[in-house]
Amino acid sequence: MTEKLLSIRQAHVNYGAVEALRGVDLDLYTDQAVAVLGANGAGKTTLVRTIMGLTKLVRGEVYGPGGERLDKLKPYEVAARGIALVPEGSGSFTRLTVEENLTVGLAARRLSPAEVSSRLDEVYERFPILADRRGQKASTLSGGERQMLGVGRALAVRPKVLLLDEPSLGLAPLIVNQVFEVIAGLVSSGIGIVLVEQNARKALNVSAYGIVLERGECTVRGNAADLAEDPRVVEAYLGGSVTNGSTT
Repeated sequence: MTEKLLSIRQAHVNYGAVEALRGVDLDLYTDQAVAVLGANGAGKTTLVRTIMGLTKLVRGEVYGPGGERLDKLKPYEVAARGIALVPEGSGSFTRLTVEENLTVGLAARRLSPAEVSSRLDEVYERFPILADRRGQKASTLSGGERQMLGVGRALAVRPKVLLLDEPSLGLAPLIVNQVFEVIAGLVSSGIGIVLVEQNARKALNVSAYGIVLERGECTVRGNAADLAEDPRVVEAYLGGSVTNGSTT
């Protein structure tokens, strides 16, 4: 049965006198990704940081799985409710090994050695390249491998909601394809994903729904397929124009 995993209502965030978010709404369900599009400085990263409790609301509400209110909680309390963030650049600890990176998020959960091993096996099964690199320091990984490590570290805590902030940034096209194949697989497994991404075409291809932020305000929203043909989205983010229902 489809479950609502996340609900944001009229989110307002200020950085001093600057309005970073202005009345943003968003809903996320199981087996779904929501694409968050917009130019640099539009408020995309602020949105996922707000969900995670890293940035505080001036006004508005955030609800997580089961309808529990999240915006009054600390980040570690939000994480305990099944929300995980992979920040821009993957957030890997470069001086730690791959396996140390994967276990660092499990340290506070008081898991048995057998449970830790089981969770590592799940990550290695999804990302075999990480199994091959488990003893290497994260600093020696390629950009794509480091991104997979960031996702793997988040998956090790078995989240219900995954917040991905620019997962394809700076990666070669072939690696970008691999990253989005992983994202599609995560959605199919039932994880809800909020996908902040500059590559609008790729983001919409794996998403059910999308919103566009401009200067902190949601200016366009709708089904991903509709947004991919919306002239405002095509011209601003997809590098073309719409003529007779097709993009050029």
